[in-house]
Amino acid sequence: MAVVHADESCLGNGREGSNPGGAGALIEVRSRGRIERRDLYISAPATTNNRMALAGAIAVFALLSRKGKRLRVVYLSDSEYLIKGMREWVPAWERRGWRRKGGEILNPELWQTLVRVSAAHQSEWMWLRGHAGHPKNEYANDLAMRAAGEQLMSDGAVPSGFLDWLEVKRGRGRYADYDPDAAFAALAS
Repeated sequence: MAVVHADESCLGNGREGSNPGGAGALIEVRSRGRIERRDLYISAPATTNNRMALAGAIAVFALLSRKGKRLRVVYLSDSEYLIKGMREWVPAWERRGWRRKGGEILNPELWQTLVRVSAAHQSEWMWLRGHAGHPKNEYANDLAMRAAGEQLMSDGAVPSGFLDWLEVKRGRGRYADYDPDAAFAALAS
């Protein structure tokens, strides 16, 4: 079982020129009776929010597949494009031979790669409203923004800074009653 909180960023999304982007994910896995947390972040020098949402999901599922185990993965993102795509559009595109009813599919190579790498797992795609006070989504947003701004790439999954980040936020009066382990357990059940 893995719970992934993911977000993406594109600085200057939609403007002319090269817009740097990033994607970040907090990956939580129960292991030996405790919750292990890891971070993953990627960047691109010229991209869009949608491309970074797809690239971030691909990076997460490719990483999870390295373990060689089939996992149940709950993937949470505020990207309607990604979540609606994986829940609704992709099954329809596959039935029609990777065609849309009208027009071309945008980013087909990324969609097809994501379908391939996520197929090794039982995936549940969940949308949540961004910037609405979900601590783990806010943390993933911070990872994505930093990756975009500094063009950073983690070397796979790295030890998470989430609990330290949470303590800083609590010191500023936010998330005082938030229990990250209970939040994990609620999604895992």
